[in-house]
Amino acid sequence: MNQKKITILTVIVALIAVFIAFDGHNLLTLENLQRHQAEINQWIASHTLGALLGFIVVYIAVTALSLPGATILTLAAGAFFGNLYGLGAASVASTIGASLAFLAARFLFRDTLKRRYADTIDRMDKGIEKDGPFYLATLRLVPVFPFFLINLAMGLTGMKLRTYALVSWVAMMPGTFVYVNAGTQLAQIKSVGDVASPSVLISFALLGLFPLIAKVVIGLIRRRRVYRNFDRPTSFDYNLLVIGGGSAGLVSAYIAAAVKAKVVLIEKHKMGGDCLNTGCVPSKALIQSAKTADTLRHAERYGLEAVPVKGSFAKIMSRVKRVIAEVEPHDSPERYRKLGVECISGEARFVSPWEVEVTTSDGNTLRLTSRSIIIATGGQPAVPPIPGLADMSPLTSDSLWELETQPERLLVLGGGPIGSELSQAFARLGSHVVQVEMFDRLLAKEDTDVSEFVLQAFKADGVEVLLSHKAAEFAIEDGEKVAYCEHNGNRVRIPFDEVIVAVGRAGNTAGLNLQALGIEPEPNGTVPVGEDLSVVYPNVFACGDVAGPYQFTHAAAHQAWYAAVNGLFGQFKRFRVDYRVMPWVTFTAPEVARVGLSEAEAKTQGVAVDVTRYDLGELDRAIAESRTGGFIKVLTAKGKDKILGAVVVGPQAGEILCEFTLAMKHGLGLNKILGTIHPYPTWNEAAKATAGQWKQANAPQGILRLLEKLHGWRRGKDSSDTAQAVRGEL
Repeated sequence: MNQKKITILTVIVALIAVFIAFDGHNLLTLENLQRHQAEINQWIASHTLGALLGFIVVYIAVTALSLPGATILTLAAGAFFGNLYGLGAASVASTIGASLAFLAARFLFRDTLKRRYADTIDRMDKGIEKDGPFYLATLRLVPVFPFFLINLAMGLTGMKLRTYALVSWVAMMPGTFVYVNAGTQLAQIKSVGDVASPSVLISFALLGLFPLIAKVVIGLIRRRRVYRNFDRPTSFDYNLLVIGGGSAGLVSAYIAAAVKAKVVLIEKHKMGGDCLNTGCVPSKALIQSAKTADTLRHAERYGLEAVPVKGSFAKIMSRVKRVIAEVEPHDSPERYRKLGVECISGEARFVSPWEVEVTTSDGNTLRLTSRSIIIATGGQPAVPPIPGLADMSPLTSDSLWELETQPERLLVLGGGPIGSELSQAFARLGSHVVQVEMFDRLLAKEDTDVSEFVLQAFKADGVEVLLSHKAAEFAIEDGEKVAYCEHNGNRVRIPFDEVIVAVGRAGNTAGLNLQALGIEPEPNGTVPVGEDLSVVYPNVFACGDVAGPYQFTHAAAHQAWYAAVNGLFGQFKRFRVDYRVMPWVTFTAPEVARVGLSEAEAKTQGVAVDVTRYDLGELDRAIAESRTGGFIKVLTAKGKDKILGAVVVGPQAGEILCEFTLAMKHGLGLNKILGTIHPYPTWNEAAKATAGQWKQANAPQGILRLLEKLHGWRRGKDSSDTAQAVRGEL
């Protein structure tokens, strides 16, 4: 906390202390007010203006400092100044005081909370931006909620001060009037409860429904406004129309069919999307071939003779295609038709929020209507506009699977997960690989110790990693392809045979005719989605790579549930997509698997954590397989076993991570993992060993010392001094 905050907090504490020291909590009571009403009225009669201004200052101070007595002061406003002046003074003073309390809470605590709970605060701010005035008005209109808590809580949000002050002033006016009016009959009031009788509170509660009713009405107005340029069909062909047959689209369609909705799925290319055809499946097949080559090349680890590996790249790629073909039936139109999904091969474009025009693969044109539509068109590799790059016929994660000849010299642009996986795989298969990364380390989203561990593994596999190198230009010189990179002010020349571009992905929106709906994609091609995954219109949704922010197959499937359920049942209940526990794996060797906070993120956000690290070289299964490189790092809340994040670096990292992911999702701590029986010898014993290491570091030392003395005393080996010490500690 900086000096200004400390000073302000000190002043607030001092003022509260003065209030208590001068018995302020006993002065501002109904009995005291009634006892001195006559003499106070007499004094006010000759000092009206000064009394009114003094009253306002006191009221502001009490409210700003969240002191008890605001209710009594509101009664006093009516008792001493009447309905008109009393209402004016109380309403203005309470609004100013509430605004000061609001500002104090924001200045003192919001930045700290935002650093520690960034995601939560961001979600809260988005909700406040959208519906904050309604929430605030509802709370203000129902006086059963302590106003000082509302002041402090709202100060922690991103609500604008002028909005807060205006809504508070208007919404507090009815309640303020009731108390001011009651104050004009102060002598007849026996307790504050007489003012806030059950009938009055019920009336306020009904009044509090007004903002909710207003919210519904405004929602209807907004929907009418957003749809004003379109004619809604009187009936629909489908309950749900899904554009795109990748992971997100397939899961969306599956869910709709499972609940007996009529659903149509439109895919212009191949069912299964990137994951099946150009992403997860082929890349993991290639990585397995590379891993096998590495095992044969280093067979001496297992007491065998090393085998010189000279494979046929064409056969390797042929195997990759066979793997795709074997998985393909799981995502085939035939399977989904059996599930109840109508599948159409064609390209869809929007006509209205409920209608699309489909140009089928056989050249026909269809017009289809649906109550809800899901955009699940996936993504594509981004190719940066580097001079000369287009002339190199660059490969991407989409196009490299057509290669039949292995490049002797391969240049890979990008040090993220895709670039790293492909760099190592091709190096293990025999290519000379140069990997160029513009940042100062690989896998920049991971902790530095993770990046360094992977870097050393890459060097051992022969990958030439050039960090802090930025590709600036490509050219053909004397028939040879070359790249020029900038590095510390120098120009580095890199000759190559083929180049793979893996610097990120962009959403697929071309051809959808989104402009007809007034939907503007983000710079990276994704469409802007709300917390319910809707896109501008309440019945149009997006999920998967085209929605972001995560570009994982499992993230797409996760989003698909929300998009489908909100699309089918959103008129009754809408669900906000939950990203709190999102795991991911980079399939290099070693694998890198992570969920939750990294150590660097915890430090940036100011989250106090304990870090427990376990060396996989100590695991019996790792020793038996001669695969001892790697570690587990778990972040827990300070002094607790609650898991805030975990990273596993090493063999089977993705599988080991699942246990930590499950624990985080369901609020299970390391003690629960430690108390779970794990079969021996398995890789997942590493999770239990990590929990055991945490337990050892957090063992209650005082109790252990006591037990040590107790056991010595029970053995009868120690002197009477030991027994006395035990009795003393007991």
